[in-house]
Amino acid sequence: MNCIIIDDEAAARAIVAQLCSTISNLEVIEEFPSAIEAIKFLNQQTVDVIFLDIHMPMFTGFDFIQTLKNPPKIVLITSDKNFAIEAYEYEAIVDYLVKPITKERFEKAIKKVENAVTQKSLSPNSVKKPDVGNELYINIDRRLIKLKFNEILLIEAQGDYITVKTEKKDYKVHNTLKKIKEKLPGNLFIQIHRSYIINFTKIIDIEDNSVLIEKNVIPISRSNRPELMRRLNLL
Repeated sequence: MNCIIIDDEAAARAIVAQLCSTISNLEVIEEFPSAIEAIKFLNQQTVDVIFLDIHMPMFTGFDFIQTLKNPPKIVLITSDKNFAIEAYEYEAIVDYLVKPITKERFEKAIKKVENAVTQKSLSPNSVKKPDVGNELYINIDRRLIKLKFNEILLIEAQGDYITVKTEKKDYKVHNTLKKIKEKLPGNLFIQIHRSYIINFTKIIDIEDNSVLIEKNVIPISRSNRPELMRRLNLL
């Protein structure tokens, strides 16, 4: 099995790397002081295991996990005992180690990882959803207007209505963001706020907690930020 270590403390990374060196079938292929650097790496590489600190600058360990579409097995490593219950909400997390880590406790965690990896390899592949085409029809004053997905910039919720903003015109429709989201292709659209869905390909830039699409500045909510970061092709 190969693994990476993510911890903002160099000493902590060194300790985990040393423990990994005592396991014959475990190889550390990279270490990272920040979650952002790890995201860039995982856009290009796959690993079997991630040893992950919870408390880090910018991104917590839990924020990082939410950026991963198909997360490998994860072992949380922290000096804080208070997040064990929250950790059980994530299927990818197989163990929770509290610093300082003993060799015996580390070996027990590796056994859990090995069992989880074996079970995953025996699981059937999930069925893919069918494509939804390349256009959407909206009802405006009893007329059905066809909009091509690549023309849509963003969709904003406004009470009982949504506004579909395109490159040429805005359309106000009596509908909900939840319903229109079901009609949109996931490779083009992403919800970044409870009131906004955007066309991912139309982003001009991202600064702090907002994105710019044409002249529209759209806020990014904390809960939706990890998914947006996962989708970015970071350099």
